[in-house]
Amino acid sequence: MSRIGKKPIAIPGGVKAAVSGNTINIEGPKGKLSYSFKPGFKLEVKDNVISVTRPSDAKQDKATHGLIRNLVNNMIIGVTQGYKKDLEITGVGFKAAVQGKVLNLQLSYSHPINYDIPEGITIETPKPNIILIKGIDKAKVGEAAAEIRDFYRPEPYKGKGIKYAGEHVRRKAGKAVAGAGGTGGAK
Repeated sequence: MSRIGKKPIAIPGGVKAAVSGNTINIEGPKGKLSYSFKPGFKLEVKDNVISVTRPSDAKQDKATHGLIRNLVNNMIIGVTQGYKKDLEITGVGFKAAVQGKVLNLQLSYSHPINYDIPEGITIETPKPNIILIKGIDKAKVGEAAAEIRDFYRPEPYKGKGIKYAGEHVRRKAGKAVAGAGGTGGAK
């Protein structure tokens, strides 16, 4: 049996969970989320606990068992605490600003990059070089952070770019100085 899949999920106070057919709806203080799970699996809400059972011991069902359990658990965490990703911008003249429902990025390109903020996500820029992404859906928060980071990934020579807070960018040495051990030119 899947070790993760067989763990029961506790429902905290102030959270409502309801299963109808192959869909689970979870409502909490921060909002509502719903998830349609694979047919054959059973989710049962009983005594403030959600339990997931799988249809068979097939390899695919075992893997999906743990996945469904973790997705439902992430939904409960999302509607109670929410999720947050922090991005840091490094580079001279690199900055970010939120203007309405658009994140404006200045990243040394000839034009500014305008990123439309997805529904259900809030983005804040307390400083021009820090971006805070918040939301109740873990997948949406992570996807928005990855999309913003892809506009200018951190490069290994000067470290310029957008990186996750706490992410270590492995630095490389630049070009070796000419004449330091070599002939330095043609003869």
